[in-house]
Amino acid sequence: MEAIRAWRDQAVEEIEREFSRSADTHLIRLAPAGANGINLYLKDESSHPTGSLKHRLARSLFLYALCNGWIGPRTTIVEASSGSTAVSEAYFARLIGLPFIAVLPRGTSPEKLSAIAFHGGAVHEVDDPRTVRAEAQRIATTTGGHFMDQFTYAERATDWRGNNNIAQSIFDQMAREPHPVPRYVICGAGTGGTSATIGRYIRYRRMATRLCVADPEASVFHRHYHDRAITSVDTAPSCVEGIGRLQLEPSFLPDVIDRMIAVPDCASIAGALRLTRILGRACGASTGTNLWASLLLIREMRERGETGSVVTLLCDDGARYHSTCLDPDWRAAHGYRPEIHDALFDDIFGSADEAPL
Repeated sequence: MEAIRAWRDQAVEEIEREFSRSADTHLIRLAPAGANGINLYLKDESSHPTGSLKHRLARSLFLYALCNGWIGPRTTIVEASSGSTAVSEAYFARLIGLPFIAVLPRGTSPEKLSAIAFHGGAVHEVDDPRTVRAEAQRIATTTGGHFMDQFTYAERATDWRGNNNIAQSIFDQMAREPHPVPRYVICGAGTGGTSATIGRYIRYRRMATRLCVADPEASVFHRHYHDRAITSVDTAPSCVEGIGRLQLEPSFLPDVIDRMIAVPDCASIAGALRLTRILGRACGASTGTNLWASLLLIREMRERGETGSVVTLLCDDGARYHSTCLDPDWRAAHGYRPEIHDALFDDIFGSADEAPL
C-alpha cells in the first residue's frame, strides 16, 4: 500500500508540474464592422499541449481519479469519447506511465485517431455512438482497468470556484477590456462540464453575465433544457464532433444555463469556414457552432441598441478536420452547402471577411 501511495503522490506531482509548464490560453478580440460597438472574444483553447479545450478536463479527471484512489501504477485507463478528450487523456496517461484505450464512434476524424496513437493510446471503434460508454465500461472491467467516464465526472472533477479554471481565466483576461463583464459567454456541451463550470462560477461571483449553450440540432441537450422529461432522442448523430449527445449525460446541468440555441450542422460548418478565413488558420465545426450562436446574440444586442462584449470558445485545432468538415469533397458527398448561411456572417463581419482587432 505504501508503494502505491508513493506512486500516486509522484503521479499527482507529475501532472502538477505539467500544469506549471503550461501558459494560459489566448483571448482573441474581434470587433466586427457590423456589430456596432460590440466586441467578440474567442478563448483560444487550441493552444493547449494537446490542442483542445479537453486538455483542461483530462488534467482534472486524472487528478480526481488519482486522489480518489481509483488509479494505480498498473491501471489501464479507458475512456468513451468523440476524440478530443481521448487525445488529451492519452497524453496524460503516457505522462504517468499508464496504458490508455479510447472507445470512439466509427467515423471519428482520422486526424484525431492519429493524435491518440501519437500520444501512445489505442483505439477501439464502435458502430453505434450510443454504445461507447457501455463498451468502455466493458473493456475496463475485462482488463481490470479504470473507466474515466468523462460524461459523469466532468462537472465535479473541476473546481468551479476558481483555481485557474476556464471561467476564472476568461474573466481575469477580460478585466482590462472596455466591457470587462461580458453580456454573454457562449459554449457548447459535450459532457456538460464546461457549461457547469462557467455557469457556477458566474453565479458564485454574482456577475450579470448570462451563459448560453450552443447545441447541435440533433442533440438531446437543448430539448431537455426546455422539457426535463426528454432524456434521449432517436435521430441521426450530428456531424459536429465533441458537442451534442443523443442521450442525456449526468454532467449536463441545465439549471446553471440561461439560454440554449440549437444550431444546424450546416451553420456550424459555415461558421468554421468563415472563422478559418478570418483568422487565417483552421477552425473546427464545434467552434463554428459557438460562432453561429454568438452572432445571433450579437445581432439581438445590436437591434436593442446595446454595446458590450460577448465571449465564446475556439474549441480545438482545426487541423483535426481537414478530411471532414473543412474538405469540400466531404461536404459535397454529405450534402452540406454552408454558403446558404452566409447572410448572417456577412451582416456581422462584412462580405470581405473583415474583423479588425
